[in-house]
Amino acid sequence: MRAAARTAFQSLVILSLLCGSANAAVAKQDATKGDEARLKGGYRFDRGGWVYVHLEGAPGDIGYQHGYLLAPEIEDGFRVVQFKDVHRTKRDWNFYRATAQNILWPHIDEEYQQELQGIADGLKARGSSMDVWDVIALNAMEEVPDYYVPTLDRQQKVANAPDLKAPGNCSAFVATGSWTKDHKPVIAHSNWTDIATGKRWTIIFDIVPTHGYHMLTDGFPGIIVSDDDFGINSSGLMVTETTIAGFTLFDPNGKPEFMRARKALQYASSIDEYVQIMLDGNNGGYANDWLLADNKTGEVARFEIGLKLHRVWRTKDGYFEGANFPSDPKLTKVETTFDPNNMSSSPNARRVRWQQVLPASKGQIDVALGEKLLADHWDSYEGKEDRNFRGLCGHGDAAPASEPAWAEPAYSPMGAVTAQAADSTMAKNMTLQARAGHPCGEDFIADKFLKEHPEFDWQRPILIDMKGNPWTEFKASDKQ
Repeated sequence: MRAAARTAFQSLVILSLLCGSANAAVAKQDATKGDEARLKGGYRFDRGGWVYVHLEGAPGDIGYQHGYLLAPEIEDGFRVVQFKDVHRTKRDWNFYRATAQNILWPHIDEEYQQELQGIADGLKARGSSMDVWDVIALNAMEEVPDYYVPTLDRQQKVANAPDLKAPGNCSAFVATGSWTKDHKPVIAHSNWTDIATGKRWTIIFDIVPTHGYHMLTDGFPGIIVSDDDFGINSSGLMVTETTIAGFTLFDPNGKPEFMRARKALQYASSIDEYVQIMLDGNNGGYANDWLLADNKTGEVARFEIGLKLHRVWRTKDGYFEGANFPSDPKLTKVETTFDPNNMSSSPNARRVRWQQVLPASKGQIDVALGEKLLADHWDSYEGKEDRNFRGLCGHGDAAPASEPAWAEPAYSPMGAVTAQAADSTMAKNMTLQARAGHPCGEDFIADKFLKEHPEFDWQRPILIDMKGNPWTEFKASDKQ
Protein backbone atom coordinates (compact mmCIF):
# COMPACT_ATOMS: atom_id res chain seq x y z
CA MET A 1 0.00 0.00 0.00
CA ARG A 2 1.43 3.42 -0.93
CA ALA A 3 2.21 5.81 1.93
CA ALA A 4 -0.48 8.35 1.00
CA ALA A 5 -3.13 5.67 0.61
CA ARG A 6 -2.04 3.99 3.84
CA THR A 7 -2.26 7.31 5.71
CA ALA A 8 -5.73 8.01 4.31
CA PHE A 9 -6.89 4.52 5.24
CA GLN A 10 -5.47 4.82 8.75
CA SER A 11 -7.27 8.15 9.17
CA LEU A 12 -10.56 6.55 8.16
CA VAL A 13 -10.02 3.70 10.62
CA ILE A 14 -9.26 6.14 13.42
CA LEU A 15 -12.39 8.11 12.51
CA SER A 16 -14.46 4.93 12.62
CA LEU A 17 -13.03 3.98 16.01
CA LEU A 18 -13.77 7.41 17.41
CA CYS A 19 -17.32 7.26 16.11
CA GLY A 20 -17.64 3.76 17.55
CA SER A 21 -16.57 5.06 20.95
CA ALA A 22 -19.14 7.83 20.68
CA ASN A 23 -21.78 5.23 19.84
CA ALA A 24 -20.86 3.22 22.94
CA ALA A 25 -21.11 6.35 25.06
CA VAL A 26 -24.56 7.08 23.67
CA ALA A 27 -25.74 3.56 24.47
CA LYS A 28 -24.72 4.03 28.10
CA GLN A 29 -26.69 7.24 28.61
CA ASP A 30 -29.44 7.18 31.22
CA ALA A 31 -32.65 6.91 29.19
CA THR A 32 -34.62 8.67 31.95
CA LYS A 33 -32.96 12.05 31.37
CA GLY A 34 -34.82 13.01 28.20
CA ASP A 35 -37.53 15.64 27.96
CA GLU A 36 -40.53 13.60 29.15
CA ALA A 37 -43.05 15.95 27.57
CA ARG A 38 -41.44 15.61 24.14
CA LEU A 39 -41.01 11.85 24.51
CA LYS A 40 -44.67 11.29 25.40
CA GLY A 41 -46.20 8.61 23.18
CA GLY A 42 -42.89 7.43 21.74
CA TYR A 43 -41.54 3.91 22.32
CA ARG A 44 -39.46 1.15 20.73
CA PHE A 45 -38.96 -2.61 20.78
CA ASP A 46 -37.04 -5.30 18.87
CA ARG A 47 -38.61 -8.06 16.78
CA GLY A 48 -37.36 -10.37 14.03
CA GLY A 49 -34.13 -8.46 13.41
CA TRP A 50 -35.94 -5.10 13.25
CA VAL A 51 -36.26 -2.20 15.67
CA TYR A 52 -39.87 -0.98 15.77
CA VAL A 53 -40.26 2.65 16.85
CA HIS A 54 -43.53 4.53 17.41
CA LEU A 55 -43.36 8.32 17.00
CA GLU A 56 -46.18 10.80 17.38
CA GLY A 57 -46.96 14.49 17.77
CA ALA A 58 -45.75 17.77 16.31
CA PRO A 59 -42.80 17.72 13.88
CA GLY A 60 -40.19 18.72 16.46
CA ASP A 61 -41.47 16.13 18.92
CA ILE A 62 -41.52 13.35 16.33
CA GLY A 63 -37.92 14.23 15.55
CA TYR A 64 -36.93 14.36 19.21
CA GLN A 65 -38.43 10.92 19.87
CA HIS A 66 -36.69 9.60 16.75
CA GLY A 67 -33.28 10.93 17.78
CA TYR A 68 -33.60 9.98 21.44
CA LEU A 69 -35.08 6.50 21.09
CA LEU A 70 -32.80 5.44 18.22
CA ALA A 71 -29.62 7.24 19.28
CA PRO A 72 -27.35 4.15 19.31
CA GLU A 73 -28.64 2.99 15.91
CA ILE A 74 -28.34 6.50 14.43
CA GLU A 75 -24.74 6.88 15.64
CA ASP A 76 -23.86 3.47 14.20
CA GLY A 77 -25.59 4.15 10.88
CA PHE A 78 -24.03 7.60 10.66
CA ARG A 79 -20.57 6.11 11.20
CA VAL A 80 -21.14 3.73 8.28
CA VAL A 81 -22.51 6.37 5.90
CA GLN A 82 -19.77 8.85 6.79
CA PHE A 83 -17.02 6.27 6.34
CA LYS A 84 -18.40 5.00 3.06
CA ASP A 85 -19.19 8.37 1.48
CA VAL A 86 -15.81 9.91 2.28
CA HIS A 87 -14.07 6.85 0.85
CA ARG A 88 -16.16 6.67 -2.33
CA THR A 89 -16.41 10.32 -3.28
CA LYS A 90 -12.99 11.54 -2.11
CA ARG A 91 -14.70 14.49 -0.42
CA ASP A 92 -14.36 15.02 3.30
CA TRP A 93 -17.27 15.19 5.72
CA ASN A 94 -17.07 18.98 5.91
CA PHE A 95 -18.21 19.01 2.29
CA TYR A 96 -21.32 17.03 3.23
CA ARG A 97 -22.06 19.30 6.18
CA ALA A 98 -21.68 22.40 4.00
CA THR A 99 -23.95 20.86 1.36
CA ALA A 100 -26.54 20.16 4.04
CA GLN A 101 -26.43 23.75 5.28
CA ASN A 102 -26.10 25.66 2.01
CA ILE A 103 -27.71 23.46 -0.66
CA LEU A 104 -30.35 21.35 1.10
CA TRP A 105 -31.57 23.28 4.17
CA PRO A 106 -32.89 26.35 2.26
CA HIS A 107 -35.20 24.08 0.21
CA ILE A 108 -36.63 22.03 3.10
CA ASP A 109 -40.17 22.85 4.27
CA GLU A 110 -40.37 24.32 7.77
CA GLU A 111 -42.23 21.26 9.07
CA TYR A 112 -39.34 19.00 8.16
CA GLN A 113 -36.71 21.49 9.29
CA GLN A 114 -38.35 21.23 12.70
CA GLU A 115 -38.34 17.42 12.56
CA LEU A 116 -34.68 17.27 11.50
CA GLN A 117 -33.70 19.68 14.25
CA GLY A 118 -35.74 17.55 16.64
CA ILE A 119 -33.67 14.49 15.70
CA ALA A 120 -30.50 16.45 16.47
CA ASP A 121 -32.01 17.60 19.79
CA GLY A 122 -32.94 14.04 20.72
CA LEU A 123 -29.44 12.84 19.88
CA LYS A 124 -27.91 15.62 21.95
CA ALA A 125 -30.05 14.62 24.92
CA ARG A 126 -28.43 11.16 24.68
CA GLY A 127 -24.91 12.63 24.61
CA SER A 128 -24.31 12.53 20.85
CA SER A 129 -22.07 15.09 19.18
CA MET A 130 -24.08 14.96 15.93
CA ASP A 131 -25.78 18.22 15.00
CA VAL A 132 -28.49 19.13 12.52
CA TRP A 133 -26.06 19.41 9.57
CA ASP A 134 -24.88 15.86 10.22
CA VAL A 135 -28.50 14.74 10.42
CA ILE A 136 -29.40 16.41 7.11
CA ALA A 137 -26.32 14.99 5.38
CA LEU A 138 -27.32 11.56 6.67
CA ASN A 139 -30.84 12.05 5.27
CA ALA A 140 -29.31 12.87 1.89
CA MET A 141 -27.13 9.74 1.87
CA GLU A 142 -28.61 8.69 -1.48
CA GLU A 143 -28.89 11.94 -3.41
CA VAL A 144 -25.68 13.79 -2.46
CA PRO A 145 -22.93 11.17 -3.07
CA ASP A 146 -24.61 9.52 -6.05
CA TYR A 147 -26.24 12.50 -7.80
CA TYR A 148 -24.92 15.86 -6.58
CA VAL A 149 -21.24 14.90 -6.27
CA PRO A 150 -20.86 13.42 -9.78
CA THR A 151 -22.75 16.42 -11.20
CA LEU A 152 -20.37 18.74 -9.32
CA ASP A 153 -17.34 16.74 -10.44
CA ARG A 154 -18.37 17.21 -14.06
CA GLN A 155 -19.07 20.91 -13.62
CA GLN A 156 -15.78 21.50 -11.81
CA LYS A 157 -13.88 19.21 -14.21
CA VAL A 158 -12.34 17.41 -11.26
CA ALA A 159 -9.20 15.55 -12.28
CA ASN A 160 -9.27 11.80 -11.60
CA ALA A 161 -12.81 12.03 -10.28
CA PRO A 162 -14.17 8.75 -8.90
CA ASP A 163 -16.55 6.76 -11.10
CA LEU A 164 -19.80 7.49 -9.28
CA LYS A 165 -23.04 6.16 -10.73
CA ALA A 166 -26.64 6.21 -9.61
CA PRO A 167 -27.20 3.06 -7.55
CA GLY A 168 -29.22 0.01 -8.46
CA ASN A 169 -31.40 -0.31 -5.41
CA CYS A 170 -34.35 -2.69 -5.15
CA SER A 171 -36.54 -5.27 -6.87
CA ALA A 172 -40.32 -4.81 -6.64
CA PHE A 173 -43.76 -5.34 -8.13
CA VAL A 174 -47.32 -4.15 -7.62
CA ALA A 175 -50.33 -6.01 -9.01
CA THR A 176 -54.12 -5.78 -8.93
CA GLY A 177 -57.38 -6.98 -10.51
CA SER A 178 -57.41 -10.40 -12.15
CA TRP A 179 -53.70 -10.79 -11.51
CA THR A 180 -54.04 -11.18 -7.73
CA LYS A 181 -55.73 -13.91 -5.73
CA ASP A 182 -58.26 -11.53 -4.14
CA HIS A 183 -58.44 -9.11 -7.13
CA LYS A 184 -57.08 -6.33 -4.91
CA PRO A 185 -53.62 -4.69 -4.73
CA VAL A 186 -50.55 -6.63 -3.64
CA ILE A 187 -47.16 -4.93 -3.30
CA ALA A 188 -43.73 -6.43 -2.59
CA HIS A 189 -40.19 -5.09 -2.52
CA SER A 190 -36.60 -5.88 -1.59
CA ASN A 191 -34.01 -3.29 -0.68
CA TRP A 192 -30.71 -3.58 -2.54
CA THR A 193 -27.63 -1.80 -1.21
CA ASP A 194 -24.21 -2.53 0.22
CA ILE A 195 -24.36 -4.95 3.13
CA ALA A 196 -22.63 -2.60 5.58
CA THR A 197 -25.46 -0.10 5.14
CA GLY A 198 -28.22 -2.64 4.59
CA LYS A 199 -27.51 -4.48 7.83
CA ARG A 200 -28.46 -1.24 9.61
CA TRP A 201 -31.47 -0.46 7.36
CA THR A 202 -33.77 -2.32 9.72
CA ILE A 203 -36.09 0.15 11.43
CA ILE A 204 -39.89 -0.07 11.28
CA PHE A 205 -41.26 3.46 11.71
CA ASP A 206 -44.84 3.90 12.95
CA ILE A 207 -45.43 7.65 12.69
CA VAL A 208 -48.55 9.54 13.80
CA PRO A 209 -48.04 13.20 12.86
CA THR A 210 -50.19 16.09 14.05
CA HIS A 211 -50.96 16.84 10.39
CA GLY A 212 -51.26 14.32 7.58
CA TYR A 213 -51.78 10.58 7.56
CA HIS A 214 -50.58 7.87 9.89
CA MET A 215 -47.58 6.10 8.26
CA LEU A 216 -46.08 2.63 8.65
CA THR A 217 -42.79 2.20 6.82
CA ASP A 218 -39.37 0.62 7.01
CA GLY A 219 -36.32 2.86 7.10
CA PHE A 220 -32.78 3.76 8.09
CA PRO A 221 -32.09 5.21 11.55
CA GLY A 222 -31.97 9.01 11.60
CA ILE A 223 -33.76 9.47 8.26
CA ILE A 224 -37.26 10.95 8.02
CA VAL A 225 -38.31 8.83 5.02
CA SER A 226 -38.01 5.11 4.31
CA ASP A 227 -35.43 5.85 1.59
CA ASP A 228 -35.41 2.30 0.18
CA ASP A 229 -38.70 2.79 -0.03
CA PHE A 230 -41.69 0.83 1.31
CA GLY A 231 -44.63 2.38 3.12
CA ILE A 232 -48.37 2.46 3.79
CA ASN A 233 -50.45 5.40 4.96
CA SER A 234 -53.87 5.54 6.59
CA SER A 235 -55.49 6.97 3.44
CA GLY A 236 -54.95 3.59 1.76
CA LEU A 237 -51.88 4.47 -0.30
CA MET A 238 -49.28 1.71 -0.74
CA VAL A 239 -45.85 2.86 -1.92
CA THR A 240 -42.54 1.41 -3.06
CA GLU A 241 -39.93 2.09 -5.75
CA THR A 242 -36.79 0.93 -7.55
CA THR A 243 -33.95 3.27 -8.48
CA ILE A 244 -33.21 4.23 -12.10
CA ALA A 245 -29.72 2.94 -12.87
CA GLY A 246 -27.45 5.22 -14.87
CA PHE A 247 -29.29 8.44 -14.03
CA THR A 248 -26.97 11.44 -14.45
CA LEU A 249 -28.74 14.69 -13.52
CA PHE A 250 -29.23 16.81 -10.38
CA ASP A 251 -30.58 20.32 -9.69
CA PRO A 252 -29.11 21.83 -6.48
CA ASN A 253 -31.88 24.46 -6.52
CA GLY A 254 -34.62 21.85 -6.15
CA LYS A 255 -36.18 20.38 -3.03
CA PRO A 256 -34.40 17.36 -1.55
CA GLU A 257 -35.86 14.04 -2.62
CA PHE A 258 -35.89 12.69 0.93
CA MET A 259 -38.20 15.52 1.96
CA ARG A 260 -40.52 15.21 -1.03
CA ALA A 261 -40.85 11.45 -0.60
CA ARG A 262 -41.66 11.84 3.09
CA LYS A 263 -44.17 14.59 2.36
CA ALA A 264 -45.83 12.49 -0.34
CA LEU A 265 -46.30 9.51 1.97
CA GLN A 266 -47.57 11.77 4.75
CA TYR A 267 -50.03 13.88 2.75
CA ALA A 268 -51.03 12.05 -0.44
CA SER A 269 -54.37 10.23 -0.49
CA SER A 270 -54.25 9.26 -4.19
CA ILE A 271 -51.83 8.40 -6.94
CA ASP A 272 -52.34 11.83 -8.49
CA GLU A 273 -51.55 13.61 -5.23
CA TYR A 274 -48.42 11.50 -4.75
CA VAL A 275 -47.21 12.43 -8.23
CA GLN A 276 -47.98 16.12 -7.68
CA ILE A 277 -46.01 16.33 -4.42
CA MET A 278 -43.01 14.51 -5.87
CA LEU A 279 -42.90 16.81 -8.90
CA ASP A 280 -43.06 19.99 -6.81
CA GLY A 281 -39.49 21.26 -6.69
CA ASN A 282 -38.07 18.04 -8.16
CA ASN A 283 -34.26 18.09 -7.93
CA GLY A 284 -33.64 14.83 -9.79
CA GLY A 285 -32.03 13.28 -6.73
CA TYR A 286 -32.55 9.56 -6.18
CA ALA A 287 -34.49 9.21 -9.44
CA ASN A 288 -36.93 6.31 -9.22
CA ASP A 289 -39.69 4.26 -10.75
CA TRP A 290 -42.33 4.51 -8.03
CA LEU A 291 -44.81 1.62 -7.81
CA LEU A 292 -48.03 2.81 -6.21
CA ALA A 293 -51.39 1.36 -5.23
CA ASP A 294 -54.53 3.15 -4.08
CA ASN A 295 -56.32 0.66 -1.87
CA LYS A 296 -59.55 2.69 -2.06
CA THR A 297 -59.88 2.26 -5.83
CA GLY A 298 -57.80 -0.84 -6.55
CA GLU A 299 -55.72 1.12 -9.04
CA VAL A 300 -51.94 0.64 -9.33
CA ALA A 301 -49.37 2.76 -11.13
CA ARG A 302 -45.77 3.09 -12.19
CA PHE A 303 -44.58 6.69 -11.76
CA GLU A 304 -41.19 7.26 -13.35
CA ILE A 305 -39.52 10.51 -12.33
CA GLY A 306 -36.25 11.80 -13.67
CA LEU A 307 -35.37 15.51 -13.58
CA LYS A 308 -37.07 17.20 -16.53
CA LEU A 309 -38.98 14.13 -17.67
CA HIS A 310 -41.55 11.93 -15.97
CA ARG A 311 -44.32 9.55 -16.96
CA VAL A 312 -47.19 7.70 -15.26
CA TRP A 313 -48.65 4.33 -16.29
CA ARG A 314 -51.76 3.12 -14.43
CA THR A 315 -54.24 0.26 -14.44
CA LYS A 316 -56.96 -1.44 -12.39
CA ASP A 317 -56.15 -4.83 -13.92
CA GLY A 318 -52.48 -5.61 -14.33
CA TYR A 319 -49.05 -5.31 -12.76
CA PHE A 320 -45.91 -3.20 -12.84
CA GLU A 321 -42.46 -4.50 -12.08
CA GLY A 322 -39.30 -2.68 -11.02
CA ALA A 323 -35.64 -3.68 -11.10
CA ASN A 324 -33.65 -0.44 -11.60
CA PHE A 325 -34.39 -0.08 -15.31
CA PRO A 326 -35.95 3.08 -16.78
CA SER A 327 -39.24 2.43 -18.58
CA ASP A 328 -39.73 5.47 -20.85
CA PRO A 329 -37.46 5.29 -23.93
CA LYS A 330 -37.19 9.08 -24.08
CA LEU A 331 -36.14 9.41 -20.45
CA THR A 332 -33.71 6.53 -20.93
CA LYS A 333 -32.05 8.29 -23.86
CA VAL A 334 -32.06 11.86 -22.54
CA GLU A 335 -31.43 11.51 -18.81
CA THR A 336 -29.52 8.24 -18.33
CA THR A 337 -26.55 6.26 -19.59
CA PHE A 338 -28.54 3.03 -19.21
CA ASP A 339 -28.19 0.37 -21.91
CA PRO A 340 -31.54 -1.46 -22.28
CA ASN A 341 -29.99 -3.96 -24.68
CA ASN A 342 -27.35 -5.41 -22.37
CA MET A 343 -29.21 -8.46 -21.12
CA SER A 344 -26.30 -9.53 -18.93
CA SER A 345 -26.78 -6.50 -16.68
CA SER A 346 -28.70 -6.89 -13.44
CA PRO A 347 -31.61 -4.52 -14.21
CA ASN A 348 -32.36 -6.12 -17.57
CA ALA A 349 -31.91 -9.68 -16.31
CA ARG A 350 -34.24 -9.05 -13.38
CA ARG A 351 -36.77 -7.35 -15.62
CA VAL A 352 -36.84 -10.48 -17.78
CA ARG A 353 -37.28 -12.62 -14.68
CA TRP A 354 -40.21 -10.53 -13.41
CA GLN A 355 -41.79 -10.83 -16.85
CA GLN A 356 -41.43 -14.60 -16.61
CA VAL A 357 -42.76 -15.22 -13.12
CA LEU A 358 -45.54 -12.64 -12.83
CA PRO A 359 -47.52 -13.62 -15.96
CA ALA A 360 -47.05 -17.26 -14.99
CA SER A 361 -48.67 -16.43 -11.64
CA LYS A 362 -51.70 -14.55 -12.95
CA GLY A 363 -54.63 -14.94 -10.57
CA GLN A 364 -52.41 -16.40 -7.84
CA ILE A 365 -50.41 -13.37 -6.70
CA ASP A 366 -50.60 -12.76 -2.96
CA VAL A 367 -48.19 -11.86 -0.16
CA ALA A 368 -46.95 -15.44 0.24
CA LEU A 369 -46.09 -15.63 -3.46
CA GLY A 370 -44.49 -12.18 -3.32
CA GLU A 371 -42.24 -13.36 -0.50
CA LYS A 372 -41.27 -16.42 -2.54
CA LEU A 373 -40.50 -14.39 -5.66
CA LEU A 374 -38.32 -11.91 -3.79
CA ALA A 375 -36.17 -14.88 -2.71
CA ASP A 376 -35.73 -16.08 -6.32
CA HIS A 377 -32.15 -16.73 -7.51
CA TRP A 378 -32.83 -17.58 -11.15
CA ASP A 379 -30.37 -15.94 -13.55
CA SER A 380 -32.37 -15.27 -16.72
CA TYR A 381 -29.20 -14.47 -18.70
CA GLU A 382 -27.40 -17.71 -17.86
CA GLY A 383 -30.61 -19.72 -17.69
CA LYS A 384 -29.86 -21.30 -14.33
CA GLU A 385 -30.15 -20.72 -10.60
CA ASP A 386 -27.17 -18.82 -9.24
CA ARG A 387 -26.03 -16.33 -6.60
CA ASN A 388 -25.01 -13.07 -8.29
CA PHE A 389 -26.27 -9.63 -9.32
CA ARG A 390 -28.92 -11.00 -11.69
CA GLY A 391 -31.30 -12.80 -9.35
CA LEU A 392 -34.34 -11.10 -7.84
CA CYS A 393 -32.59 -11.90 -4.56
CA GLY A 394 -29.20 -10.35 -5.26
CA HIS A 395 -25.92 -11.70 -3.84
CA GLY A 396 -23.15 -9.45 -5.11
CA ASP A 397 -20.70 -11.05 -2.68
CA ALA A 398 -20.96 -14.28 -4.71
CA ALA A 399 -20.90 -12.64 -8.17
CA PRO A 400 -17.75 -13.48 -10.19
CA ALA A 401 -18.45 -10.69 -12.71
CA SER A 402 -18.79 -6.95 -12.13
CA GLU A 403 -21.99 -4.95 -12.61
CA PRO A 404 -21.13 -1.90 -14.76
CA ALA A 405 -24.66 -0.48 -14.58
CA TRP A 406 -23.79 0.89 -11.15
CA ALA A 407 -20.02 0.42 -11.07
CA GLU A 408 -19.95 -2.56 -8.70
CA PRO A 409 -16.87 -4.79 -8.93
CA ALA A 410 -17.00 -8.57 -8.82
CA TYR A 411 -17.76 -10.02 -5.39
CA SER A 412 -18.94 -6.67 -4.08
CA PRO A 413 -20.61 -7.15 -0.66
CA MET A 414 -24.02 -5.86 -1.67
CA GLY A 415 -27.36 -7.14 -2.82
CA ALA A 416 -30.86 -7.67 -1.45
CA VAL A 417 -30.64 -6.83 2.26
CA THR A 418 -34.28 -6.65 3.43
CA ALA A 419 -37.74 -7.35 2.01
CA GLN A 420 -41.30 -6.14 2.59
CA ALA A 421 -44.78 -7.06 1.37
CA ALA A 422 -48.45 -6.20 1.94
CA ASP A 423 -51.86 -6.85 0.42
CA SER A 424 -55.10 -4.88 0.45
CA THR A 425 -56.38 -6.28 3.75
CA MET A 426 -53.04 -5.63 5.44
CA ALA A 427 -52.91 -2.08 4.10
CA LYS A 428 -56.44 -1.42 5.36
CA ASN A 429 -55.32 -2.57 8.81
CA MET A 430 -52.00 -0.68 8.57
CA THR A 431 -49.97 -3.90 8.64
CA LEU A 432 -46.97 -5.15 6.68
CA GLN A 433 -44.63 -8.13 6.50
CA ALA A 434 -40.87 -7.57 6.61
CA ARG A 435 -37.74 -9.70 6.54
CA ALA A 436 -34.34 -8.47 7.76
CA GLY A 437 -31.42 -9.85 5.78
CA HIS A 438 -31.43 -11.58 2.40
CA PRO A 439 -35.03 -12.32 1.28
CA CYS A 440 -33.95 -15.95 0.85
CA GLY A 441 -32.91 -16.12 4.52
CA GLU A 442 -29.27 -17.00 3.86
CA ASP A 443 -26.53 -15.62 6.13
CA PHE A 444 -23.67 -13.30 5.21
CA ILE A 445 -20.62 -13.79 7.46
CA ALA A 446 -18.22 -10.84 7.30
CA ASP A 447 -14.98 -12.53 8.49
CA LYS A 448 -15.39 -15.43 6.10
CA PHE A 449 -16.09 -13.07 3.22
CA LEU A 450 -13.11 -10.80 3.95
CA LYS A 451 -10.74 -13.77 4.18
CA GLU A 452 -11.87 -14.88 0.73
CA HIS A 453 -11.94 -11.36 -0.74
CA PRO A 454 -9.23 -9.21 0.89
CA GLU A 455 -9.73 -6.54 -1.78
CA PHE A 456 -12.67 -5.37 0.34
CA ASP A 457 -10.70 -5.23 3.57
CA TRP A 458 -11.11 -1.44 3.53
CA GLN A 459 -14.70 -2.13 4.67
CA ARG A 460 -13.60 -4.09 7.75
CA PRO A 461 -14.39 -1.22 10.18
CA ILE A 462 -18.04 -1.19 9.05
CA LEU A 463 -18.81 -4.62 7.57
CA ILE A 464 -20.55 -6.96 10.01
CA ASP A 465 -22.53 -10.19 9.77
CA MET A 466 -25.98 -10.05 8.20
CA LYS A 467 -27.87 -13.07 9.49
CA GLY A 468 -31.09 -14.35 8.00
CA ASN A 469 -34.34 -13.62 9.85
CA PRO A 470 -37.94 -14.84 9.46
CA TRP A 471 -40.71 -12.90 7.78
CA THR A 472 -42.25 -10.86 10.60
CA GLU A 473 -45.53 -8.96 10.87
CA PHE A 474 -45.77 -5.36 12.07
CA LYS A 475 -48.81 -3.15 12.46
CA ALA A 476 -49.61 0.43 13.35
CA SER A 477 -49.45 1.11 17.10
CA ASP A 478 -47.95 -2.34 17.58
CA LYS A 479 -46.77 -3.42 21.01
CA GLN A 480 -43.95 -5.71 22.03
